Amino acid sequence: MKNKRIEDVFIDIWPDRSKAQRILEDWTANENLRKHTYAVEAAMRAYAQKFGVDPDKWGVVGLLHDFDYEKYPDLKDHPFKGASYLRQQGYSEELTEAILAHAPHTGVNRDTLLKKCIFAVDELTGLIVAVALVRPSKKLADVSVKSIMKKWKDKSFAASVDRKVVEQGAEGLGVTLTEHIEIVLKAMQDISENLGL
Repeated sequence: MKNKRIEDVFIDIWPDRSKAQRILEDWTANENLRKHTYAVEAAMRAYAQKFGVDPDKWGVVGLLHDFDYEKYPDLKDHPFKGASYLRQQGYSEELTEAILAHAPHTGVNRDTLLKKCIFAVDELTGLIVAVALVRPSKKLADVSVKSIMKKWKDKSFAASVDRKVVEQGAEGLGVTLTEHIEIVLKAMQDISENLGL
């Protein structure tokens, strides 16, 4: 086997889950924002398993996609500041590009399954949380695909959720909107205790 060039090794470095968690905690004090990243992480891991790729890598993208948002909420800074920090730490360009790809305003081409997935799940997790919070129990266990679809049609409900982004995301992943909702909902239900829902 040929030796890898140093730069090849350098650009393929990824933080493990515990390191990613420390980065998140160093940058993000807001508990709700942390819970959002856990929801996205769970959805990313679920899709990684569906597509037969590394769930640990995909989970890290979900965990870190918004880690700079609390410090840099302005769209001229987020997620650019976070991506820049990760590059400075020597982490993979695949990771930084995926984090940039979750936000439509970055203009990053979503040309890989990883980039398509983070784009697809981010907005949807917010809608699912909103649906859970209007249930009497405020529990994800009482949320169904049917109840989400009902709220989906009500454009005034969770109006900040860009439904076109969710639809484009599902299409990019080659799944129907219903399948997409089912996968993300199940992933979030599996970690409902961590989400406080």
